[in-house]
Amino acid sequence: MAEILPPGRTAPDFRLHVTPDQTLSLSELKGRRAILAFYPADWSPVCGDQVTLYNQLLPEFRERGAELLGLSVDGAWCHQAFAQHRNLHFPLLSDFEPKGAVARSYGAYREGEGVCERALFVLDEKGVIAWSYCSPIAVNPGADGILDALDRMTGTEKSHGDAQGARHSA
Repeated sequence: MAEILPPGRTAPDFRLHVTPDQTLSLSELKGRRAILAFYPADWSPVCGDQVTLYNQLLPEFRERGAELLGLSVDGAWCHQAFAQHRNLHFPLLSDFEPKGAVARSYGAYREGEGVCERALFVLDEKGVIAWSYCSPIAVNPGADGILDALDRMTGTEKSHGDAQGARHSA
């Protein structure tokens, strides 16, 4: 597994396509918490389970003041079809060209396969990494780590019950 950026580091800024004609930069989220969920590929079974779980937990993320962004090396058209198919309500950012440049800047790119690691980053309001985690590629990391990190930031730790989600192999 990759050596991803650790907590305490400022998250590298980026501007990526959300749709074929719209972009989003990390700096646009300054002043808000952000969750960056890097994942290998839109249509893989584990990725589908992971983003579906996060979509279901969007109200909990937003209640904690965090915006969720999904990132992979898939193109914007692929993301658009996948988001529509899964009824996702958060942006999927295309780290397509130059392929994996943003994932590389976070230490979350798998050179051998040409895809992103399954890596999670929780950023504070200043864009500093508060928590990071790299899951084995075939394992859905669930959401407990994300929720725990957000709760630590607000000082409201609690049990998250079923937020872990199912673990599947690729």
